[in-house]
Amino acid sequence: MTPYAALPALALLLAVGGGALWAQQGGRTAPAATPPAAPQRVVSLNLCADQLLLALADRDRIAGLTRNATDPGMSAAAAAARGLPLIRNAAEQILVAAPDLIVGMPASGSAAVAALPRGSFRTLDLPTADSFDVIRRTIRLTATALGHPARGEALIARMERDLAGVPRPGRGRVAAYYQRRGYMTGTGTLIDEMMGRVGLVNLAAKLGKPPLSQLSLEEMVAANPDFLIVESASDTITDQGSEMLHHPALRGIPRLSVPEAWTVCGGPAYGAAVHRLAGQIQRHDGARR
Repeated sequence: MTPYAALPALALLLAVGGGALWAQQGGRTAPAATPPAAPQRVVSLNLCADQLLLALADRDRIAGLTRNATDPGMSAAAAAARGLPLIRNAAEQILVAAPDLIVGMPASGSAAVAALPRGSFRTLDLPTADSFDVIRRTIRLTATALGHPARGEALIARMERDLAGVPRPGRGRVAAYYQRRGYMTGTGTLIDEMMGRVGLVNLAAKLGKPPLSQLSLEEMVAANPDFLIVESASDTITDQGSEMLHHPALRGIPRLSVPEAWTVCGGPAYGAAVHRLAGQIQRHDGARR
């Protein structure tokens, strides 16, 4: 695309972008403009933002999702994303999409957005969710920006009802979220909160590990957790990274598997991941009786 070809899209961005401003005049605070209207064309720059838009936005208002949005291995909303425009995080494609709202984590930190004329579009910066409290906040922020706050509250209410029914079969037993190449997820993470909701204790907390650390096979065997939590994709060996999770030394540790697409983002799939963990623990315990 030549610089001149992008001008019509840029002009549209300049026409619709920007929010309400408040001006100080004569010691008085007065509204300079009405709040921005509900966006008509919304673009996502982040896999997690994709899933929030799919849950909260009108389908015909979604002007672009990331290329991972339709990948079932990465996105819990892959089926819903099919048929919608997919874009790279590139300034040219954003211009062509002509959005009046760009959503990301954060959107303003994107190199593509930084390459566009400053102030020519509205952006919504969402925090990365490391707890259900933050999930609630991202849902409210997104729903409000889309002009559908009631949808956000309805989604939160459904998730709260769903989580209220989760059993706690872990009973204080220890689990390690163990990933390819020996990475282990620690405290202060969404995975850690999921463990707590089903009554499990995170091995990383017992060992004083940071949010992300590496634990060798020998160290894991010595720690001897009651469960290993693994990503479903690693149930089969696909490469050296997943091969270590199938080492004979680990065979004696029961496994709980959860799709990565349900845990990579803090969003609507959070409840499904928690229920899956609880259900697998219950089936494990039932099989031992």
